[in-house]
Amino acid sequence: MATSDELAQIDISKEVRTSLRAHPPRCGTPAREVFDGLSDPPVLQEKDKLVADVMRYMLFKTHQNSDCPIKREELTGIVTKNYRQRALPTLVINEAKDRLAATFGYEMRELQRTRAPATRSGRPSQPQLNVEAKSYVLISNLDPEVYSKYVEDKGAAHLSGFAFTVISTIHLAGGKMPEEDLWHQLKRVGVNENDETHPVLGNNKQTLEHLVQQRYLLKEKVAGPEGHFMMYELAERALDESISGKIKDHISQPYKP
Repeated sequence: MATSDELAQIDISKEVRTSLRAHPPRCGTPAREVFDGLSDPPVLQEKDKLVADVMRYMLFKTHQNSDCPIKREELTGIVTKNYRQRALPTLVINEAKDRLAATFGYEMRELQRTRAPATRSGRPSQPQLNVEAKSYVLISNLDPEVYSKYVEDKGAAHLSGFAFTVISTIHLAGGKMPEEDLWHQLKRVGVNENDETHPVLGNNKQTLEHLVQQRYLLKEKVAGPEGHFMMYELAERALDESISGKIKDHISQPYKP
């Protein structure tokens, strides 16, 4: 499988470089005009190649990073490696979104965290836009039966089950939960905090931490009456309707012993 650097390499033809030099865009020219204003077929082909490179990067990197979000700066780097038009990355990324949906049935969803940072007392302050950069994840829009048959990784079902259990537990606690309380609840289903050789999950702490990296959970240190402690809170992906709706439906079902 290609490396990230290899995926980011873009072969710019001599004709494209010559055309751009011969027809330099004015400062502030929209990206679409940059390409549409040049009738040379190589230039239009290069735009399609840039879109294809972004699509390939999203697909490969999502698989390599176990579904962790991909930062926008990584995608813009594919485009700006050889082009300097400021609006061009947005054009290419938006077209890649459309083609991923039409070709593979994936929604390329943007994540940008908005949250209320905790104060010294552990209470949230006014909601602010987190300085963390925008990132993207791929969400399947395929029919559930089609996705289950042709796309879903059956070997990762245990991780999905663990994620669903953790997110549901924190949801029932009001959307946030101290780390000690979370492990107390997980212990009731046989998942112990210090178990590094769980027969299914492996290292339990690392598996929980992976949910933070995937942006299902937010983890931070807060101050309480007895000192600092770690708090887990539902993050963007867990709050998305595609996830939260399933959790609410599951919780609302009558218990069948």
